Amino acid sequence: MVTRSSNKGFSYHGQLNEVHEDLCFSFYKDLKGCFECCIKCLGGIPYASLIATILLYAGVALFCGCGHEALSGTVNILQTYFEMARTAGDTLDVFTMIDIFKYVIYGIAAAFFVYGILLMVEGFFTTGAIKDLYGDFKITTCGRCVSAWFIMLTYLFMLAWLGVTAFTSLPVYMYFNLWTICRNTTLVEGANLCLDLRQFGIVTIGEEKKICTVSENFLRMCESTELNMTFHLFIVALAGAGAAVIAMVHYLMVLSANWAYVKDACRMQKYEDIKSKEEQELHDIHSTRSKERLNAYT
Repeated sequence: MVTRSSNKGFSYHGQLNEVHEDLCFSFYKDLKGCFECCIKCLGGIPYASLIATILLYAGVALFCGCGHEALSGTVNILQTYFEMARTAGDTLDVFTMIDIFKYVIYGIAAAFFVYGILLMVEGFFTTGAIKDLYGDFKITTCGRCVSAWFIMLTYLFMLAWLGVTAFTSLPVYMYFNLWTICRNTTLVEGANLCLDLRQFGIVTIGEEKKICTVSENFLRMCESTELNMTFHLFIVALAGAGAAVIAMVHYLMVLSANWAYVKDACRMQKYEDIKSKEEQELHDIHSTRSKERLNAYT
């Protein structure tokens, strides 16, 4: 009786161990499958395009946000300290130009938000086509055409951002001169320095909008935080435009590499097609000769 009960106990514990092993194996298999799936998903991410997109969005956000606020600060400075007013009618004055620049900033923000998404999608498709060997021939041909189109478009946008960077450096230079005059006034007592807006093309030659260090408006402007804030906002906007240029250069490198990979994939696919066709022809020739020999023997 003791022997039988002990055998039953051993049998019961053995079944429990087998069930436990099956559960552990099943859990390990599921965990391994999830891990492989995660690795495969992470391997399909175009990291170079992702970095360029983040840099582009950061640069555009800095340029558009800080540029918009800097233009608003410029309007306040011109109206408060230089005593300029908007002209009635459809006259193209500095305030109208600033409003136009603000609308351009809105367009830039929207356009490059969409363009960054398009480049990321192109990076995902091209990376997927390359990883599949390079994929099907029709897919790689389409990817090659899309990559070539984006290369041309990105090159044009890079030139445009270079122009925007050069243009943004102009208000930085103007505010640097104004900030230097304010600093020299505080360092040198009795210095009589003037700033004429006509030398920067802000007003016409016939209008005299000059502010000197002896005036009360100049002293209030130098003591205010608005001048310092606007100056630094333009500097950050300039840095954002430079970051957008770097992002465009990064995109050009990524797109050129993708285009070369897809072009190589097309050649590889053509080579594989020709090789398989020749092997099929050789197989058909050998089959035909074997049949002829068999018929000759019979």
